[in-house]
Parts: sequence; C-alpha cells; structure tokens
Amino acid sequence: MGSLLRTAEGLGVRTVYLSGYTPYPEMPDDDRLPHIRQKLHKQIQKTALGAERLVDWQVYKNIADLFDLLGQQNTPVYAVEQAKGSITLPGFQPPDRLALLVGREVEGVEPEVLARCKAALEIPMAGSKESFNVVQAAGMALYHCAFFQETQ
Repeated sequence: MGSLLRTAEGLGVRTVYLSGYTPYPEMPDDDRLPHIRQKLHKQIQKTALGAERLVDWQVYKNIADLFDLLGQQNTPVYAVEQAKGSITLPGFQPPDRLALLVGREVEGVEPEVLARCKAALEIPMAGSKESFNVVQAAGMALYHCAFFQETQ
C-alpha cells in the first residue's frame, strides 16, 4: 500500500480509494485495534515516505458504495485486468476524468466487480509470466493515463 500511495502521489493522482481488506494508514476515528493499526501504519509509512500524508486517500468498506459515489460524480471506472474484450493499455485513450481499479494480487478483480466497470484495461505481457504485480500494473496504467496526451 505504501508503494501504491507513493506511485499515485508521484503521478498526480487526486484520490486513492481503498476497499475490501486493503491495509491503510492510521486515520481519525480508526476502529481497528490499536496494535494492528499502528503496525500497518508503520509498514505503509516506511515505503510511502510521506506520500500517505500528501495524497488524499479514503476507505470504503463496501466497494458498491464507492461505485455509487463515482457514478454520482460521473467518473467512469476502468479495471486494470486481463479479461475477455479488454482494451490493451497502449491503445487506450483515457477520458479527462476516470478511476482505475486494481484487484487482489493473485485473484484479480472479482467478476461481479468487473461487470460494474466501463471496461477492462490489459497490459500486454512480453515475458513468460502471466501478470504484473498490483503496484507495477497500477503504476503503468496511471503513467499511461497521466501522460497520454503528451505522448501523442
């Protein structure tokens, strides 16, 4: 999580939304047990190097609530995921405003969550591995979306 926050901050992301069992830094009115939140905060802080204080992040226990919020804001959600009918990242022309969704490290994005996304964005693989790790995939997708106009 620290690496993702640091990458997001470096690429100008306005808000990182966290859901499910994703660890997150300490926050006001944190309802986690003190020893758990302190341990997680220290681990995140070590990698984030202060980015956890520079980029806005919000926790949504229920991802459906987050989809509802983004829908009200007219923010399309794109999953970074290998899926049937996906758009390869180099060919993706990002809209001015969007949210990128990355899934769990091994399982990826659940089918019912993927169904709520506008589309899936797939990063082509050149090696023999089948996928990138979540933070690397997020970083590539964020970089593409942040600098797409400059590379055209």
